[in-house]
Amino acid sequence: MKLSYQSTRGGENGLTASQAILKGLADDGGLFMPTFIPKLDVPLETLASMTYQETAYQVMKLFLNDFTEEELRFCVNRAYDTKFDTKEIVPFVKVDGVYYLELFHGSTIAFKDIALSILPYLMTTAAKKNHVENEIVILTATSGDTGKAAMAGFADVPGTRIIVFYPKGGVSRVQELQMVTQKGDNTAVVAIHGNFDDAQTGVKKIFGDKEFAKKLAAKGFQLSSANSINIGRLVPQIVYYVYAYGKMVGNGEIQSGDEINVTVPTGNFGNILAAYFAKQMGVPIKTLICASNDNKVLYDFFRTGTYDRKREFMLTSSPSMDILISSNLERLIYLSAGSDAAVNKRLMDELGREGAYTVTDEMKEFMKDFCGGYATEEENAAEIRRLYEDTGYIIDTHTGVASCVYRNYVRETGDRTPAVIASTASPYKFSHSVMGAVSGNQEGRDEFAVIDELCQISGVAIPRAVEEIRNAQIRHKRESSVPDMEQTVAEILGV
Repeated sequence: MKLSYQSTRGGENGLTASQAILKGLADDGGLFMPTFIPKLDVPLETLASMTYQETAYQVMKLFLNDFTEEELRFCVNRAYDTKFDTKEIVPFVKVDGVYYLELFHGSTIAFKDIALSILPYLMTTAAKKNHVENEIVILTATSGDTGKAAMAGFADVPGTRIIVFYPKGGVSRVQELQMVTQKGDNTAVVAIHGNFDDAQTGVKKIFGDKEFAKKLAAKGFQLSSANSINIGRLVPQIVYYVYAYGKMVGNGEIQSGDEINVTVPTGNFGNILAAYFAKQMGVPIKTLICASNDNKVLYDFFRTGTYDRKREFMLTSSPSMDILISSNLERLIYLSAGSDAAVNKRLMDELGREGAYTVTDEMKEFMKDFCGGYATEEENAAEIRRLYEDTGYIIDTHTGVASCVYRNYVRETGDRTPAVIASTASPYKFSHSVMGAVSGNQEGRDEFAVIDELCQISGVAIPRAVEEIRNAQIRHKRESSVPDMEQTVAEILGV
């Protein structure tokens, strides 16, 4: 059976991978899913000797099956090159008996780089394959990291433009500076007066406006997305979990076939869903530990079976997880319903209309591979401090949440299966919060003075991505209310 793509809400099916990547979001508001999750066709022990680039090809060829080998290898090799500051792309660090998978060695020092380094190449290749003549407008909401990583990937890419919305006051200063100093004639950044959920909902609303799409098409534009709602963003994230397992076998930490646990700090649910896809492909992952911060909507969901976004939105020191509507959870709900798009659509409609939905016992049982946990602000800071004092290893605030949740999981269950923690951002991206955890309150201090001190205590060089923004020119000053987001897009594009 040949793999194709269909909407989780039933409105579209039979799309090729390249068509799904170009569209980003389905016309009915659903997310594109493969008709089945393919199995790895290389033995697990063979993974142990593969480079990251070779692993990426072996995983992605199974999902992106209308790309030729030449096209896909071109995308992979152009994406995973010297823009990463380590040869292995995602280094493994064993600390305190746990394996931290460092996903932040790309050009914007966050895990989003890994998928967003390849998405522009996938997108432009897909456009050629489908004879697209319109300019592709990447429209994205960000909780802090996706925006910069997407702009870095798409900056000055011919045939594309990119517009990023982020919540004003809802990201770290380094995250904001990375975005508002972004170069590229085709880039635009807009601070919205609202939170990430407002930005994400606003973007989805723009995608769903058929009249606006016609207006754009008349001017030679078509919309697509760089969020993990785009299957072209999600598939590359599967790779590093497959690669991690191979490296653990290659390093002699486990035998081929042994199980591992994976802990992922998550807000929009894309990163941990990628790990679940890796498990379905044949990687022996036992438990997927879903780590939340004080916005613990996912923890409550896995505990009760009820997803309820009707709660206070908390601003935390791990802002990329400050999310109450986890878009990618829809893909898991769809699978748990036996890929019944009507059931999934009903639940998503309930979420939109009433702010909550409850899954059946059978659906909850389907999701038993997942285990939820959460860490408060105080617990997160304490874990960052403990790990530094015990080992000298510095982690960021999102990894701190994951590390804390993992250790709580071990205490509660006694499960000492070898574990990987997804380390999703450089501590330099959240220097005030990290130094606050290690050395006490940093309020009022200059951002770069704190960064310099973090360098002194950690012994880790300040990343190029941070040095670049120290004296960079502010290029983007546009702001928008949530109701005016569509009008803002029109103004930027001159429509």
